[in-house]
Amino acid sequence: HYGAFERPNGRMDMKVAENGVAAMASCYQKFDPAAYLQYNYTPPRADFERKDSIVPWKLACLHRAFTEGDVSGELLVDIGSGPTLYQVLSGCEVFNKVLLTDFLEVNRQELKRWLQAEGGSLDWTPYLQHVCKLEGRREKAAKLRQVISDILPIDVHRPQPLAPGALPSAGADCLVSCFCLESVSPDLAAFTRALGHIQKLLRPNGHLLLIGALGESYYFGGPGVKIPVVPLNEAQVCASLQQSGFTLIRLEVYTLPEDMRVGVDDVTGVFFVKARKDYGLA
Repeated sequence: HYGAFERPNGRMDMKVAENGVAAMASCYQKFDPAAYLQYNYTPPRADFERKDSIVPWKLACLHRAFTEGDVSGELLVDIGSGPTLYQVLSGCEVFNKVLLTDFLEVNRQELKRWLQAEGGSLDWTPYLQHVCKLEGRREKAAKLRQVISDILPIDVHRPQPLAPGALPSAGADCLVSCFCLESVSPDLAAFTRALGHIQKLLRPNGHLLLIGALGESYYFGGPGVKIPVVPLNEAQVCASLQQSGFTLIRLEVYTLPEDMRVGVDDVTGVFFVKARKDYGLA
């Protein structure tokens, strides 16, 4: 169901939409997980000594959302994990089963290396320690490896983003997705459609925790690999959620300090959303 593209010349508009999505997919063929991690998940963006650093802010938002008591169940699915694990560090204590997903094989391999304790291109230890401190725990790596049950291919532009049978028929209890939808969509309409597609993976009344970029038109996915992004504002995020069958619970915004603007993108801020799938939607 393509919503905005169903006009009298619907077939041509559908083609334009498909071409935009195909062009995005080709942008990602040169994505370099190690470079991306270096750009975004080392200081200054991941400085655990600084309260205004972006990574600790994201971890605090997720920690709060997962510990408020209303987000619970059996299965947490991370939509478009990329090569990162930080987004499920708090969730792995709440859910018995965590599924990671990504479109790119190189990202799935990066995650598998960590899962199989082979190490990877980033040491996640400072992240694990930081979240343990937030939660009052001593250790997390073993728990994380225990609850991550699989790392699956996903395509958020398909009405069925995951392979049939990948999820229980009731759907996931919670979805988390960070910097995925706006950075794989050619335009706002595709971003909204992708939100609608992932909504179908969620059980009625299940939760969505969404983190994304504000005002970003590109980022580097590797040396010289410039990837276009849909520049979003808060009002567009809220409207897209509503159109896609979600009720907004909370929206928080982080504005990047000048020294966090390190030349690997033109992002001005980051949003965190906690939302619930409208009851009655199958």
